[in-house]
Amino acid sequence: MTDPRPAPHEAALEALGDGSRRAILEILSSGGRSVQQIADGLEISRPAVSRHLRVLKAAGLVTDRAEGARRIYRLDDDGVDAVRRYFARVWADAAPRFRLAAENLTPAPEDP
Repeated sequence: MTDPRPAPHEAALEALGDGSRRAILEILSSGGRSVQQIADGLEISRPAVSRHLRVLKAAGLVTDRAEGARRIYRLDDDGVDAVRRYFARVWADAAPRFRLAAENLTPAPEDP
């Protein structure tokens, strides 16, 4: 019987389909930031950043903590590791096939 819950990387990959969310993760890769600090580095509004952060948090890619009246967001190591493991597994499965295909290619004849 298959597990009805999605794999940990599935929600994360879905969330990463949006360029603004990828930009937010890039900003957070250098450390924790408030919503305003994130918005200052992007060309989207603060409310839009908050909406994207909710999606990223639900996908397990970011966490937040209260710091006074602000929330500070940072990358969630577990979520990022789940995506990294997924890509490592996919690449490990694909690399031998790519190598086999490359080794079996017949070079095109050269033009005179």
